[in-house]
Amino acid sequence: MVNTPLAHDLLWGMTPEQLPADAPQWAIDSLAAGQPVVVRRALSEDGCVAVGVRGRLREQRLAAFMSVDSIACRVSPEALCQVESARDLPVMQALRQLRPVLDDCGWIWGVSGSVGFELASGFTAMHAASDLDLILRTPQLITRNQARKLVAVFDQAICRVDLQLQTPFGAVALREWAGNASRVLLKNAREACLVSDPWNPQEQAA
Repeated sequence: MVNTPLAHDLLWGMTPEQLPADAPQWAIDSLAAGQPVVVRRALSEDGCVAVGVRGRLREQRLAAFMSVDSIACRVSPEALCQVESARDLPVMQALRQLRPVLDDCGWIWGVSGSVGFELASGFTAMHAASDLDLILRTPQLITRNQARKLVAVFDQAICRVDLQLQTPFGAVALREWAGNASRVLLKNAREACLVSDPWNPQEQAA
């Protein structure tokens, strides 16, 4: 495999045999059906990647580890930006509405969550009350004022829109960064911590 999988990437190739011995039946069934797993933020041993297995129900989520050698296919959130669905659900209406704004924002963006899962795999995951989960790759600072403008646009959508800013040091929720709190929650593979600047490497070492 050429590139290291990133959080929210979808991976194909994991088999039920790679699940823990006490894995629930729904997780075994998901992998047996050929469903992908989603890369999650967690430390893993060399040769493995931390992933999550999805079931049909919202509460059916299982943390697991996949062998890198098993990866047969990888789809990133940004590869799904222009993918359409025949199902005309509110989340898809919102995605169509927001595409021009996101395309023009100057950053690389992508679709994650249940929408990304269904668009990439064809397995049903979206429903009428689904949120639209997005990511924005922000290697440099996005100001809090820019974040507030994006939130204002998202709040006009037909469904709830949640976007994660992917900084070089982890992820932070756009809505948090657009808020007034002096510190926000930054999540990476090692920890979740409160920081005042998610783009400041010095602060991460403090």
